[in-house]
Amino acid sequence: MTPAADTERLPYTPDQVAEALGRSWRTTLLTAHRWMVLGRTLDSRMQALQRQGRVGFYGAATGQEAVNVAAGLATTPDDWIFPGLREQLVALVRGHDLVAYAHHLFGDARDPAVGRNMPCHPSAREVHYVSMSSVIGTQVSHAAGLAYGLRLRRDRGVAVAFFGDGATSSNDFHAGMNLAGVFGLPVLFCCTNNQWAISIPVDRQTAAPTLASKAREYGLDGRRVDGTDLVAVYRALAESLARIRAGGPAEMIEFVLYRMTPHSSSDDPGRYQPGDWAARARAHDPLDRLERWLRENGMMDDAASARVRADADDTVRAAIRTAESTPAPAPSTLTEGVFRDSAPAPLAGDP
Repeated sequence: MTPAADTERLPYTPDQVAEALGRSWRTTLLTAHRWMVLGRTLDSRMQALQRQGRVGFYGAATGQEAVNVAAGLATTPDDWIFPGLREQLVALVRGHDLVAYAHHLFGDARDPAVGRNMPCHPSAREVHYVSMSSVIGTQVSHAAGLAYGLRLRRDRGVAVAFFGDGATSSNDFHAGMNLAGVFGLPVLFCCTNNQWAISIPVDRQTAAPTLASKAREYGLDGRRVDGTDLVAVYRALAESLARIRAGGPAEMIEFVLYRMTPHSSSDDPGRYQPGDWAARARAHDPLDRLERWLRENGMMDDAASARVRADADDTVRAAIRTAESTPAPAPSTLTEGVFRDSAPAPLAGDP
């Protein structure tokens, strides 16, 4: 399954890009490029640190940057993000501090979770970014549940759930999609189909023609978008969010892209992927695709590209230095927030 004729693709002329992104399209593209470079830089550096034993685990989002950055730019502060393993860049684009995220990756004393959660599983209350679970698909039903609360409160927010192709075979996918369809909830389901559920290719886990087609069985609209095309992704997200925010039903978007790294630092894809997979994935690199377009249209040159990369490298290294120089959590924190110091006060009328 690859980006093909049945995948939405935006023609890359400046006029069409302007129509898709609005009047500030140039600023949006350059901002997106900077964030995508920062995400790629962060992935590269953290993967190296994990191999050196300086962090315990890492799940890279390399190849998924167009979806993550577009989601960060297209959502509003009222929206809630329910991530899978690879959406940390969404939180950063929405305003989560990179240094705070670095503290989480190292699980140090300034980590908000005080080292209790795995790296790449952060939560960021200030940007409505809910901690993921390593259990496959649970965020789908969590997002539907929060969307039900948003509807009850008449809140303008939309719950945005991200999940991989493998999660579409989970029980929680059915539960979340069905609940959203039955109650007409304000939730956008985003399937990042990188074509591998860890080691299982997508064509071995479903007989459906597309993953997006599954949405129709729950009474929802589902469509496929080329997840390597920043502009097409942004347009699809903005359109769906606008419809849902205006009172429309839940929707699902399947973003077709390529996993360019192992599933995580615990994985060896050489044991199951075809030998030419890495080359095929690099040929659809969303960052290369965007930068090539910027260069062809006079918005980027060698000097500008080098500055963006140098700034990203400096920013990532500074965050890592701060986190790595922070001490580990004190042993006493193991029991903090676990037990109540006293029993709760009885409710009125209790014996």
